[in-house]
Amino acid sequence: MLSMPASTDSEYADSCVGERAVRPQRAPDAAQVLLDVRNLSVRFPVGRAGFWGRQRLTVHAVDDVSFAVHKGETLGLVGESGSGKTTIGRAVLRRLPVSAGRIRFRGNDITQLRGEPLRKLRQHMQLVFQDPYASLNPRMRVLDIVAEPLLVHGRARTRDEAATQVADLLHRVGLPADAADRYPHAFSGGQRQRIGIARALALSPEFIVADEPVSALDVSVRAQVVNLLQDLQRELGLSYLFIAHDLAVVRHISHRIAILYAGKLVELAGRDAIYDSPLHPYTEALLSAIPVPDPAVQRRRRRIMNCGEPPDPLHPLPGCRFQTRCPVAQAQCREATPPLRECAPGHWVACWRH
Repeated sequence: MLSMPASTDSEYADSCVGERAVRPQRAPDAAQVLLDVRNLSVRFPVGRAGFWGRQRLTVHAVDDVSFAVHKGETLGLVGESGSGKTTIGRAVLRRLPVSAGRIRFRGNDITQLRGEPLRKLRQHMQLVFQDPYASLNPRMRVLDIVAEPLLVHGRARTRDEAATQVADLLHRVGLPADAADRYPHAFSGGQRQRIGIARALALSPEFIVADEPVSALDVSVRAQVVNLLQDLQRELGLSYLFIAHDLAVVRHISHRIAILYAGKLVELAGRDAIYDSPLHPYTEALLSAIPVPDPAVQRRRRRIMNCGEPPDPLHPLPGCRFQTRCPVAQAQCREATPPLRECAPGHWVACWRH
């Protein structure tokens, strides 16, 4: 059951990311598309069922998702657990096979890229992992962790040259130079995430998938890491696909926001449009889940009770994926899947009401 009020509070969003509430820079030119994803679908075979195992079972993790990331932009990707956010992030990095659709990076189709061309592509697209404790090898020093991509891709010819570059990277992410000689267990969670960011920056990428990079950190540390990502974006011109659960952090760092539900993109718009005038019932439910620290204000807010079970990824129902939980579902919602339409300039929604 989802129990959620109908609006959100921008002051709470700012307080969640700390005292330094620096808004992202102006949204980049829409014509400068860095990553273009069209009709992306990812499915996973999970075995067989039925008499003699004749029925093949397939998980529909991502279904017909389209979006673009512009140069210097942060696109926030939001949805509940199991909605397919991480699957999309790994698919666009070509770490997962694509069942259908096309992925274009800098105008080139990379959907079926393999071998040496894919290896060279890794220099331009990197990943920041969610768990800073599991993503770093505990047997390797920080110097070796950050220097590894430099040596593998030939950016450094000797270990001394790599050590010099590692020192610069550690300084850029706010760590002292002597951190290079220590092991990951000697650092806090926020410092470990900075090490992960330094490793991602080692090859000077243009595009980074940040897969919930602050969800495992304390609130105060989240603010520092988010501010670091924004500073790096301004200095290096990076583009982010920022995957997160924390809606306050997403509002703080994103230029545009994409809402994902059960593997389907249900709404895509600018940050302010999503938070101030959401169109899809699921988006309203997500935003209203943000609590308000003032009890008096919280009591006055209208609450929406969304009951029902989420769809089965093995046997998705026809029509809208949100139909079983939507308080305004109609007969048409159960018969046909609503297309993603532009209801206002730059505001796309997949809902039969619009």
